[in-house]
Amino acid sequence: SELYSYTEEPELSTNQRCFEEDFHAQVQGRRWLELDGAQQKAYVMHLLDGLEVVNRDRRLRVARAILYLAQGVFGDCDNEGDVLHWSRHNSFLLYQLGTFTAFLELLNMEIDNSQACSSALRKPAISLADSTELRVLLSVMYLMVENIRVEQETDPPEWKTCRETFRMELGFPVHTEEPFALLLFTMVTKFCSGHAPHFPMKKVLLLLWKVLLFTLGGFEALQGMKVRKREEMGLPPLPEDSIQVVRGMRAASPPTYSIELVEQQQKRGHRSRRPLLKQDSLDIYNEKDPFKNDEAGVDEDDNDDVDSGIEGELDLMDRDTIVPTVPAQRPPIERVSFPKGLPWAPKVRQKDIEQFLEASRNKFIGFTLGQDTETLIGLPRPIHESVKTLKQHKYVSISDIQIKNEEELEKCPMSLGEEEVQETPCEILYRAMLYNLPQYMIGLLKILLAAAPTSKAKTDSINILADVLPEEMPITVLQSMKLGIDVNRHKEIIVKSISALLLLLLKHFKLNHIYQFEYVSQHLVFANCIPLILKFFNQNIMSYITAKNRYS
Repeated sequence: SELYSYTEEPELSTNQRCFEEDFHAQVQGRRWLELDGAQQKAYVMHLLDGLEVVNRDRRLRVARAILYLAQGVFGDCDNEGDVLHWSRHNSFLLYQLGTFTAFLELLNMEIDNSQACSSALRKPAISLADSTELRVLLSVMYLMVENIRVEQETDPPEWKTCRETFRMELGFPVHTEEPFALLLFTMVTKFCSGHAPHFPMKKVLLLLWKVLLFTLGGFEALQGMKVRKREEMGLPPLPEDSIQVVRGMRAASPPTYSIELVEQQQKRGHRSRRPLLKQDSLDIYNEKDPFKNDEAGVDEDDNDDVDSGIEGELDLMDRDTIVPTVPAQRPPIERVSFPKGLPWAPKVRQKDIEQFLEASRNKFIGFTLGQDTETLIGLPRPIHESVKTLKQHKYVSISDIQIKNEEELEKCPMSLGEEEVQETPCEILYRAMLYNLPQYMIGLLKILLAAAPTSKAKTDSINILADVLPEEMPITVLQSMKLGIDVNRHKEIIVKSISALLLLLLKHFKLNHIYQFEYVSQHLVFANCIPLILKFFNQNIMSYITAKNRYS
């Protein structure tokens, strides 16, 4: 649903009409769901032949028919599950017959279409109609990537083979000299430079996000690659998966505002007398809460001791009259104890142990022994125990090994020879992005800035609403409400896709080589990425995430 907007809703029926007109002319009295595999392949080949014609309108009608197939022929289905099933089935069928390659050629033609670019530059206001062909092409490619990317247990063996082949085609430069993701990055920079303001940037960013997720892998695949790489380097296994630990933690509460703080102070000043049984249940709840703030609890306990000390004695004396008799059959209350501290294991570097021993030797002995971490003569017994504890939690990262190898290569370049670099999808992508990497990062942050919530009018920012504004401005109240919802939802999806893009790139580049990660991070910092992220955290999160995105 993130791929489409409410403004594009009439185009769904247009896609259906284009498919049904051509399909009924080729197949008489049958539906798509009633055809066997050979007949479906024959009709798809007929549609692919229609993409080779010179007539632009004819190509667009055929592309809309293919998009209707990728959307799951919703006109012939009875429920949502059938639509999802046929969308997945048709995506694999389209890929097996070479549809993605044909659409890639059409996408290159549309990117290089100077007539469309100059027409968009001359217009005072760009609308949804200026990017019709690009939106259709990108929608088909997005649906194919997303449906083929997701694995299911019921997938036949040929689908699994198609998935691996598709991943190789997207990650490695098979047909062209560059990966497919680099073409999408080029569209981002061309849009941000102002040469192609009609590009549907939301669809481009969503497709780029899914392509990187497919070729590089998500967090689960990244954790598996990290485990394998540590084994190859002879390092001990990871103590835990930090992503899984964070997923099990409670979400952070939004910051309190001044009005809420005043209300809390008023409630604390007028504390009412509570029955003892209710207070007991509250205590039990607090004991079970692993995320209870101990510091805040100290202040409340102090206030309770001042104004309720005598009341507590009276409550104990009058307990039989205030609280009804509790049945004896009540099961005993379970008291759960939670360990205090961070939910993940601590990590100690070799440098931390050296600094601790250096400070201890200067204090107790008066001189240091450099990087020697084994000699503990002259140090008291507690220092011995501290060093033992630090060594138990010693952690050597992959980055440390990579930095050490680079330093050795710089010292002895002739004796060690040339470094062997493994040809992974991440390495190939970084090599392709390296020449224009600053422009790619600046382009992403420009779009992120244009989607940032602000109270000031941004006149110098780029227009990211070209693929959501209709040709005619809304007249009725309902149309205005739909357009307002569309614009807010459009910006949210762009922010989500760019955030996921940057996070994926940083994590995979850090695993591939620490210097690649530092180079990308350096350009993000130079482009003021940190203040931009803080700008998002500074807004009213509750009103932002509870925005109504549907109308009735």
